[in-house]
Parts: sequence; structure tokens; C-alpha cells
Amino acid sequence: MVLEGNAWRYGRDIDTDVIIPARYLTATTAEELGAHCLEDLDPEFVRRVRPGDIIVAGENFGSGSSREHAPLAIKGCGVSCVIASSFARIFYRNAINVGLPILECPEAVEDVETGHRLRVDLEAGTVENLDTGNKFQAQAFPDFMRQIISRGGLVEYVRERLRERRAGDT
Repeated sequence: MVLEGNAWRYGRDIDTDVIIPARYLTATTAEELGAHCLEDLDPEFVRRVRPGDIIVAGENFGSGSSREHAPLAIKGCGVSCVIASSFARIFYRNAINVGLPILECPEAVEDVETGHRLRVDLEAGTVENLDTGNKFQAQAFPDFMRQIISRGGLVEYVRERLRERRAGDT
């Protein structure tokens, strides 16, 4: 899976309360949550982000409360991927569970500014800055994690596996 989009660069320690403020946690869909993504940090973000764009951030992205609302909000506003120097453990797990691709790549983070055009190859684990021409190697996802992400998250992955199993039983 290859993703391409414009970068939105943020600093370190972007916590889940910044990604989706607690006052919106009663929303039930990714799109409702996405309408408020990062609004306390960057009030113009939701208005200016385009489908496929990529969030790039420093260390400890997604720290704080262990809520799936944060990666859902990111998906809901159309962001295709998050690249960070490091992720909070629970955010990492929640992102995979909801099918949001994330990559740890500190070198790419240092090279990227808001507005740069990026190409991300999830299978190879590469991040290419199309503006600077620099290419970086991140940790590629194992095949089963790529399958979870490509199916939109853990729930859809399990549903598909169950359908396959039932089809094999007949």
C-alpha cells in the first residue's frame, strides 16, 4: 500500500486530549470525531486538511488517555497516515486496531515541514519526501498488521477471517 499526501508537521508530546478534546467524546462516528481533530492545537487544521494528507510529529505522539477516539478522529478527517519519532504504546495499538497506518521514523520527521509532499510505502516501510528528494527507512509492518490496516481495522479483519473460515467449512 502506497500513500501520498501533504505533511502537517507538529511537535512532540501531542496527547490524545489534543488530538480529540474530551468535550467531543460523545461523538460516535469517525467523521464526527474528525470534525474536531486537533482543533485546540491548530484551529485551521480540519478546514485545510485534504484526504490522504499525513500528520508528522515528534516524540511521544498519542500519549495520555487510552482512547480509540484519537486515531478514529485522525482517520475521520481524512488523514491517511501518521509518521512520528515515537508513539505512546496504547496509541500505537489503538491505531492498528482502527486501521490507521503509523510509522516511527525520527529521521523523516526531522526532514519534513508542513506542506511537503510525502510518499509512504507501508509494505517497504519507506518514507519519501518528494520536496527534498530524501528517502527514509522506517520499520515495516509485519504482514498480519498490514492486513489489519488494509481491511480498516481489527474488527473488519476478524470478520473477514471468520467468513473465510465458514466458507472453508462448507
